[in-house]
Amino acid sequence: MILRTPDAFCTLMVSDSDIHVVFVLLWINSRVSRTISMVYTNILLAAQHADASLRKNAEEEIQRLQENNLADFLFSLSIELAQEGKPPASRKLAGILLKNSLDAKDAVRKAQLIEQWVGMDINVKSGIKGALLGTLGSSVAEARQTASQVIAKVAAIEIPRKEWPDLIASLLSNMTQQTSTAPLKQATLEALGYVCEEISPQDIAQDEVNSVLTAVVQGMTLSDHGAEVRLASTRALYNALDFAHSNFENEMERNYIMKVVCETAISKETEIRQAAYECLVSISSTYYVVLEPYMQTLFELTSKAVKEDEEPVALQAIEFWSSICDEEIELQDYAGSDSGDSAPPHSQFIKKALSSLVPMLLETLLKQEEDQDQDDEIWNLSMAGGTCLGLVARTVGDDIVSLVMPFVEANIMKPDWRNREAATYAFGSILEGPSVEKLSPLVNAGLEFLLNAMKDKNSHVKDTTAWTLSRIFEVLHTPGNGFSVVSPANLPRVLGVLLEGINDAPNVAEKVCGAIYFLAQGYEDLGSSSSHLSPYLPNMIAALLTTADRMDSGDLRLRTSAYETLNEVVRCANVSDSQIIAQLLPVIMNKLNQTLELQILSSDDRVKQGDLQALLCGVLQVIIQKLSASDDTRSIILMAADQMMILFLKVFACRSSTVHEEAMLAIGALAYATGADFEKYMPDFYKYLEMGLQNFEEYQVCSISVGVVGDICRALDEKVLSYCDGIMSHLLKDLSNGMLHRSVKPPIFSCFGDIALAIGVHFEKYLPYAMPMMQGASEVCAQMDPEDEEMMDYGNQLRHKQRDESVSKAAVAVMGDLADTLGPNMKILFKDRNFYVEFLNECLVSDDDQLKETATWTQVMIGRFPFVPPVNSPVSRVVIVVRPV
Repeated sequence: MILRTPDAFCTLMVSDSDIHVVFVLLWINSRVSRTISMVYTNILLAAQHADASLRKNAEEEIQRLQENNLADFLFSLSIELAQEGKPPASRKLAGILLKNSLDAKDAVRKAQLIEQWVGMDINVKSGIKGALLGTLGSSVAEARQTASQVIAKVAAIEIPRKEWPDLIASLLSNMTQQTSTAPLKQATLEALGYVCEEISPQDIAQDEVNSVLTAVVQGMTLSDHGAEVRLASTRALYNALDFAHSNFENEMERNYIMKVVCETAISKETEIRQAAYECLVSISSTYYVVLEPYMQTLFELTSKAVKEDEEPVALQAIEFWSSICDEEIELQDYAGSDSGDSAPPHSQFIKKALSSLVPMLLETLLKQEEDQDQDDEIWNLSMAGGTCLGLVARTVGDDIVSLVMPFVEANIMKPDWRNREAATYAFGSILEGPSVEKLSPLVNAGLEFLLNAMKDKNSHVKDTTAWTLSRIFEVLHTPGNGFSVVSPANLPRVLGVLLEGINDAPNVAEKVCGAIYFLAQGYEDLGSSSSHLSPYLPNMIAALLTTADRMDSGDLRLRTSAYETLNEVVRCANVSDSQIIAQLLPVIMNKLNQTLELQILSSDDRVKQGDLQALLCGVLQVIIQKLSASDDTRSIILMAADQMMILFLKVFACRSSTVHEEAMLAIGALAYATGADFEKYMPDFYKYLEMGLQNFEEYQVCSISVGVVGDICRALDEKVLSYCDGIMSHLLKDLSNGMLHRSVKPPIFSCFGDIALAIGVHFEKYLPYAMPMMQGASEVCAQMDPEDEEMMDYGNQLRHKQRDESVSKAAVAVMGDLADTLGPNMKILFKDRNFYVEFLNECLVSDDDQLKETATWTQVMIGRFPFVPPVNSPVSRVVIVVRPV
């Protein structure tokens, strides 16, 4: 085609595929563009200036340019990124701004950005894409890398829409042209990797996948390329592996890929070796079924890496075996399920390698770091090895015990703290997997030793000992099932050690909280009559409250652990302990009131205040639930309800429009406890409920608020009617909002049932609005891919046909509730809709007795009205039936 360019005073003959590149080059050379470009350069540099006022003005100007003309803004950024003469700092920021204009973590914001890009002029988008492709050959590394990332963000939008069909070919041409420089190839490979990370395998054709894999694997070869290109190639392969299913099914292609990856795993450069092992980790999970011929080589490679290589490489080598464990655990779970499908092949790689694998992992436990117990961010060989050892135990069960216990016995008494800590860590790591019969003699024999070890001179040993005790109580303390390492005889000794240990260093105290948590939880199955912990409850509560108030911890972990453990202690307490729990109520209310008086000088102060309020509201929720469960103690909640509600409303006020999740949950519990008396709180509370129902950005808050609507409906019954217009309006808007996280929508349909039960025939006026939403949900379910597990789970929540029994029970119960509530008016709901006939018949022949009982009740409710088509069932009808619980 002919391109006429007044600014350049020339006419060029160019192909359609190159027009956007030529357009960019001509624009860069125009006088007008140079003026505009300089303005952008100055603004972008000012946005990074040390002077705060200059930064602020520049950021405001950037926002103004973006809002005034988004297309010009993005195009100018792409030109800034592409120009070699521009400062690296301005080019990098231009790329970052461009990338942030195409993608966002928040789903709502991301959808908006995609919509903006899709609606932009095609010529502008072509110009931007041309600038990005051109930048891959830049001499500035940061510009190349940023361009490759932005290319992937554009690809994520356009490739699924078939709007950038020549991208892969354009990138691959950079790899085959003899004139391509090493930096260009490196940047191209990075772009290919990022693109594969952003899109799905079904978005590109198999011949393109083959071409990408060929280019990537060839780029990994030692003789042809430098280290930078080989590293970029290896990382690109990692992102492209999900696209290689057809290639891994072909033995010749699979052998070649595995050969290149294994050769790359012994490269002289650490980063390349690490990247190669990352590929092996991905292959182990994605292509487990074809690994058998390579496992001997892979064991030799990983074993050598764990013992001799740099830590980043060794960590990935351990991760390979952890990934194999994950696959085999999943296969074992699948084989033990009632799916009816044939299980995929189980190669038992872990069992075959056990005698060599376990000693290798045990040796890693001795490679601790001095400060590893002080920082949750630390991940080292010892921690990785212990985690993998735990997965091995879950995979092979009893077989691991005889391989680990000699290590424990040989090291547990040694003078070096590393040996004692490693032995304890090994023991704690294998507690899940082996049978109770295999472990119980060992644990019974070792419990007293562990309790004594809580006084070890070394903090690392005490930390790991406390963690091991928590694991023991979690796995082997189930008195409800007839077995526990804790007996009435040794319980005083156990609690004495824990309540003393909770005063230790913060990291040790945190692990002790975990031990108390599982100790209390173990008694839950004994029922409310159990009183094992009753004599110790006051001291336990006091110790946990003191721990929560400690000032020597640098973060919130200890406080959070203390309050979560307190919740569990309260939840599992005996009914006879209600007076002790009642005494705790004013203490927590006072602490919550004190948070309202905290001096807030910064955003960090506000966050800390909110975190503490959340923890305290969580404790109040548990106390409310505990005391309101019995008629004897519900009066305690009723007397404190006014004061609690005032506190909750003040908490909401602290957060402005953001509704506090834990306070909302506590209010739901309070509504259940107070019943119809909750009506007096609605005028002040309703505005915060509305805020929650409209909080699309923090969808968890919205979901919790929907649940609270159900609580309020059950508490108030018809008294909620005056608020239903507003509530239904918000719920319907939520269902219509494409930006709201889909997990919120199924609870909304359940909420419709709660509202209908509460207000009876008054729900009739909402049916014309609610029914189309339900119909829309059923259409979504009908179009779901059965192979997509995540979507199938969502479909279950939407009453999908391929549902589990719990969903069927809920669905058939809601149908009965509607029929019972609406009476003769139910013809509006069921007229010309015979779907329920098939559904009820399905439920009536279920093997689940409770489901059949509920379906029978629903059949009776619907069968009272002659216009309804009969349901085929031998069950006789009766007039008065009580709904099954």
